[in-house]
Amino acid sequence: MADAVPLLDLKAQFEGIRDEVTRAVLSVLESQRFIFGPEVEALEKEVAAYCGVPRAVGVSSGTDALLVTLMALGVGPGDEVATSPFTFFATAGSIHRLGARPVFVDIRPDTFNLDPEKLEASLTEKTRAVIAVHLFGQCAEIDRIREIADPRGIPVVEDAAQALGASWKGRKAGALGRAGCFSFFPSKNLGGLGDGGMVVSTDPDLAERVRLLRHHGQVDAYRHAYVGGNFRLDAIQAAALRVKLARLDAWSAARAEHAAWYTREIRREGLEEFLTPPAVLPGAGHVFNQFTLRAKRRDALKEHLKARGIGHAVYYPLPLHLQPCFGYLGYKEGDFPVSEKAAAEVISLPVYPELTPSQMERVLEALKDFYKAS
Repeated sequence: MADAVPLLDLKAQFEGIRDEVTRAVLSVLESQRFIFGPEVEALEKEVAAYCGVPRAVGVSSGTDALLVTLMALGVGPGDEVATSPFTFFATAGSIHRLGARPVFVDIRPDTFNLDPEKLEASLTEKTRAVIAVHLFGQCAEIDRIREIADPRGIPVVEDAAQALGASWKGRKAGALGRAGCFSFFPSKNLGGLGDGGMVVSTDPDLAERVRLLRHHGQVDAYRHAYVGGNFRLDAIQAAALRVKLARLDAWSAARAEHAAWYTREIRREGLEEFLTPPAVLPGAGHVFNQFTLRAKRRDALKEHLKARGIGHAVYYPLPLHLQPCFGYLGYKEGDFPVSEKAAAEVISLPVYPELTPSQMERVLEALKDFYKAS
C-alpha cells in the first residue's frame, strides 16, 4: 500500500546514519576483534556517563541483562522476586530460570507501571528483589518503591529495556535502583544490528560480579570465581550502538513531540471519549519507546488500521499471570484486574522519530474515520 504508515521504520533511521555505521562496522571487521575489545569498553563508558552511574557492563541481550543481574544478586531456588504482570515475558522468565518465584503486583491504570501502593502486601521474608519495569519509556515511581524496599534490604532492579534516556525527577533510568537493565533489540529507542543489552549499576561491586558472570565467572584465564554464562556483547553491536547513542536524545525528543501531537489532536478532534492517551507523571521524562493508549473497541480498531495500512501493535494481550507456563504459580483471572483491563484495551501507534507530518495525519484520519463514522 503506497500510503502505508509502518509502526517502525528502521530503514528511514539507517538512511541518516548509513555512512557512520558502515565505517564503524568496517573498523571492527578490519581489527578482527569481535569479542570485548575497545568498542565494547568505549560503549560501556559512554552509557555509564550518559546514565550517571559508575559502571556499565555490555551483555548479549536485555533478557540476559535481567538474568545476569539477578544471578549477581544471588537470586536462586526458594527466593521470590516481585514484579509487574503487564510487561514482556523476559521479566518474569528470568526469575523463573533461576528457580525463583515471580510474585506479581498489579499496575497503575494511567502509567501501566507497577503500583507502589500494592507492593508492600506482596513482600515476604523470601523476597530477594523487586524488578520495577519502566514500561513503554516512562520510569516507574522508583522513589516510592524504594521507600518500601530499602528498609527491608530488598534491592530494586530497573527493567529499563524500553527506557534508555528516560528520567525520574532529574535522574536517568538505570541510576534509580541498585542496577538497571537495558535492551538493544533493534526496535528499542537505542537499537542495535541484532541482540544486545547492558547492565548499569550504582554499586561497583555488583557491576563487577555482573562483569565476571557474563564471561563464565572467569577472573583470569581458566580460573573461575563463579559459575556464570556466555552473556557477552559483540564488538560490532557496540560499534553501531556508539554511533546511535550520540543521536539518542534527539530521537527521544522527536518521539516526545510526536506523542504530544497525537495527544493534542485526539483532544482537539473530540476523540477522548474513545481513546485515552498515555499519562506522563510530573517529574517523569518519557522517551516513548511506544505510544500506547487505551482504545474502546480495540480489536475492531486493529482490523480497521490494518485495512488502512496503519502500523500498530498490542503490547501485551495476555498478562504474565495468565500465561500457561506460569500456571503453577496459582494465579487466576481477576487477580490483577488493572493489568487484565490494560491487556484488553491497549494499542500502540507509530511514534518513531522519522515520522512525517503527513504520515501522522494519516494515522489521525484513520482514527477519526473509525470512531466518528461508527
